[in-house]
Amino acid sequence: MLAAQPPEAPAYQGHAGRTLAESRPWWPEPARPAPGTPNVLVVLFDDVGFSDFGCYGSDIATPTIDALARQGVRCTGFHTTAMCSTTRASLLTGRNHHAVGMGCLANFDSGYPGYRGKIARDAPTLAEMLRPHGYNNYMVGKWHVTPVSETGPGGPYDGWPLRRGFDRFYGFLDAETDQYSPELVQDNTLIAAPGTYESGYHLTEDLVTQAIRMIADHQADRPRQPWLTFLALGACHAPHQAPAELIAHYDQRFAHGWDEERARRLARQIAMGVVPPGTQLPERNPGVEAWDTLPPEQQRLFTRLQAAYAAMLDHADQHLARLVAFLEEAGLREDTLILVLSDNGASQEGGPLGMVNAMGPFNLLQETLQTKLARIDDIGGPDTHSNFPYGWAMTANTPLKRYKQNTHGGGIRDPLVVSWPRGIAGDGALWKGFCHVSDLAPTVLDLLKLEPPTQVEGVAAQPMTGQSFAACLRDTAAAWQRGPQYFEMFGHRGLWHEGWKAVAWHAVNTPFEADVWELYHLDEDFSETRDLAAVHPERLEALKALWWREAEANLVLPLDDRFAPRFAENGRRVHGPRTHFVLHAGMGHLPNDVAPDVRSRDYRIEAYVHIDRADARGVLVAHGDATCGYSLYLKNGHLVHDMNVGGRHHLIVSERPFAPGHHVLGLQMRLGPWVRVRLPVIGMTIMPSTRTATLLIDGEPVGRLDTRMLGFNSQVSFSGLDIGLDRGSPVSHYPAPFVLQGARLFRVEYQLDPLQRLDPELLALVEMARQ
Repeated sequence: MLAAQPPEAPAYQGHAGRTLAESRPWWPEPARPAPGTPNVLVVLFDDVGFSDFGCYGSDIATPTIDALARQGVRCTGFHTTAMCSTTRASLLTGRNHHAVGMGCLANFDSGYPGYRGKIARDAPTLAEMLRPHGYNNYMVGKWHVTPVSETGPGGPYDGWPLRRGFDRFYGFLDAETDQYSPELVQDNTLIAAPGTYESGYHLTEDLVTQAIRMIADHQADRPRQPWLTFLALGACHAPHQAPAELIAHYDQRFAHGWDEERARRLARQIAMGVVPPGTQLPERNPGVEAWDTLPPEQQRLFTRLQAAYAAMLDHADQHLARLVAFLEEAGLREDTLILVLSDNGASQEGGPLGMVNAMGPFNLLQETLQTKLARIDDIGGPDTHSNFPYGWAMTANTPLKRYKQNTHGGGIRDPLVVSWPRGIAGDGALWKGFCHVSDLAPTVLDLLKLEPPTQVEGVAAQPMTGQSFAACLRDTAAAWQRGPQYFEMFGHRGLWHEGWKAVAWHAVNTPFEADVWELYHLDEDFSETRDLAAVHPERLEALKALWWREAEANLVLPLDDRFAPRFAENGRRVHGPRTHFVLHAGMGHLPNDVAPDVRSRDYRIEAYVHIDRADARGVLVAHGDATCGYSLYLKNGHLVHDMNVGGRHHLIVSERPFAPGHHVLGLQMRLGPWVRVRLPVIGMTIMPSTRTATLLIDGEPVGRLDTRMLGFNSQVSFSGLDIGLDRGSPVSHYPAPFVLQGARLFRVEYQLDPLQRLDPELLALVEMARQ
């Protein structure tokens, strides 16, 4: 029996259409293009779990995706790679992610061939494969297959979209960005967002608008030429940000908690045929408490965090409706192949208790329950970096075990909707066969009746390992025989073969040979609840041996679970010995990963300016945003510095005003003795006992602040640096962009102390949270 549903909340009146047929004009439709080579639209969601689309069991409103599913095929055996960079690399190339150099993340390079953090040149992207066939290719949204150390204004650009087959790009290069104040790139140039939170801006709306524009531009100029548009949304990666009224709409819909919600979703999935009858829910994931045992205050907080996630997904679906409606209005829908999918399972990075502003905990500032409750109405807003707790991530992955990062079902089994009215008469069919993200590019080429090039720009292409399942989309009863598929992420391993799956969860810093392998017959046990390792030991050993052969063939080896050291080593290598930065007036934006690294070290900032008026005001240099960062600025005739750590502001105002004329205005940061401190998550660490910040006018101290330990221990921000303004959400107490007025800025110089101590364990936690 399906559990009773909660009372309907008041309908949210979003400004985007909720159905594809609303607001049709009275005049006749334009002439439709003659059928030809189909267009391709790939819509990639981020960190959305297996059950989160309405057509996969959720009651989060996704009518646009559900309508596409009714017109096409839902795949229930679709698998990804457990992480974002890796799934993108596999989707784009039709090959296994290690084989193309993206064994883990674009955020570091281990030096081994399978772990370079960049798609290999001998692995053409789908755009590069379609270009010889006359396609124009457009990329909108999250890229994240370029090393973050190569995302600055100086490149190199060879891993950016325009050098990997795309003709236009509008989006962001890193793992995540703020939805109200994003780090944006247009083609090869970093740009400011075209709006603010106050003006009603949201990145999802912007990305969809840009996708519509690119297609409309294309149709105006080359209507007979086919196109590929790759729309990779930030939804629903943290920070979970959405309109406040939409969050309120969902707040009470999840008040019954994650245990009841899992049961409701499973009942719907069985009724829909998404999972087989008799499918069982696994036990709660480790670290997830029974909902009924939680205090009411925690339940209230956790419900709001889930509401923000649900609102973000609903909001994305609303804007996707605009894109699909545009395709219909332009006469393109019938001949456009649309794929809608997620890149991995729901994220565990919110931890057991969730976060309102993750930037505080990333810098060792405890976010207590009371702190979170005091900000509960801010969740989803412009000065929050929220993520939901384990329990709701587990629910998003219903009925599967574990999460993103893991090779159990919750990390690698995802929704996939395929719709093409002229080419696939799906009519809402379900296809239950196993398929992998590496199969998508071969399938698209097969549906289009196109052959991939054997070389691109003189480089011979490595063979595609993915296999086309186009025949199964046309006829879901068609026979499908696929070879074995391995999985590996951070030492977690798995292998699917002929309906069976062997899988091992790996604890970091433990011997790989100590891992306990489990065995599941997925054809009869969708949710991996009946471990048959003891029943079929010979089969398990055969699958493990096959895993090693596949691993060797795809550059997975050597296995590397040095989780924290890999991040720390990469950070040292990226920044190298450079300790002096000169930022000249007129420069654009510097992404966080190429900006001066002021974490856990002494440093000095000096701005060379001419003060024209005594009432000069504005930013000299700002790094970060409202959630975390620092700013040196002029206000009310004084020099001001704000060290904003997770929303906690540490202000210094100069003891005397500045006078007109040439000046060097600066800040000196000195760290006290290093001491050993026990932290609840990572154990013992070494950090400075104090920090002393001193304001300087022409080298003379004019203000000082001493703080106990608190500072940028592991992360300044996910937002970058600007001089002469603060272009994003403001770091300090001023309205952005707070452009410098009444003064002329010539340059800003940084001098960093060579000694920097970054705790690798803490750094790894932060880096994983951003993924």
